[in-house]
Amino acid sequence: MNKTIGILGCGWLGLPLATTLVSNNYKVHGSTTTQEKIEDLINVGITPFLIQLSEIGINGDIKGFLKDLEIVLINIPPRLRSEPKENYVKKITHLHQAIKEAKIRTVVFISSTSVYGNCQGRITEDTLPQPNTESGKQLLASENIFRKDTVLNTSIIRFGGLIGPKRHPINQLSGKKDLTNGMDSINLIHLDDCIGLIRTILTENYENVLINGVYPLHPTKKEYYTSEASKKGISPPTYLPVTNKKGDKIIENTPEIVKIYHYFTSIIS
Repeated sequence: MNKTIGILGCGWLGLPLATTLVSNNYKVHGSTTTQEKIEDLINVGITPFLIQLSEIGINGDIKGFLKDLEIVLINIPPRLRSEPKENYVKKITHLHQAIKEAKIRTVVFISSTSVYGNCQGRITEDTLPQPNTESGKQLLASENIFRKDTVLNTSIIRFGGLIGPKRHPINQLSGKKDLTNGMDSINLIHLDDCIGLIRTILTENYENVLINGVYPLHPTKKEYYTSEASKKGISPPTYLPVTNKKGDKIIENTPEIVKIYHYFTSIIS
């Protein structure tokens, strides 16, 4: 019998993931922060919960959401661009405590390759994170809240740049002039591949793994975004000639991790 899974954060990634799991006969609890989205969750077979994490606690029926779950997937990114900036680590600390009280043993935490900061060269899961942004720092600290809890079986997925329906960097880059990073490599992943990777971890019962979720091809930004602009019929960005190339960053999976997800269904080229 398939497991009961809770997805905290049914947004751009969480909702299609939950929909896919429901179609594969999983029972899914899903959370949203807005009443207007409750109906959307119900319509695709998700048991909905209105839950908001804050620095002082959790608003909503978190106990009902966590009740009888075998796995909880945390898909709540930091929101640090608003003012005042939130303390994401405090929010995750409250969530960790609620998960402990519910006696859940398996957690999947969605993180980001931003935790690697300015690391250069080939980056694998063995690379020591060196976050240089507030978001990256708080994500790494939040990862560690769960990874240091030896009672929990925690898997961490560090996704690269996310692309997919209504989300692609070329829409913001179109027409920009004299960009300086044209020879840098892309480190992206498509929504479909995010879902495929998470599904594999859940269905194959992988636990306590750390994964860089990044597509294995890494064309340069100039090559890739020029091509994507052409496909969409919009103006490409232009790049300055490189006279003093900085160290490049290519984020990869270790061979052991690649075995978890044998192929990528979406083409980035």
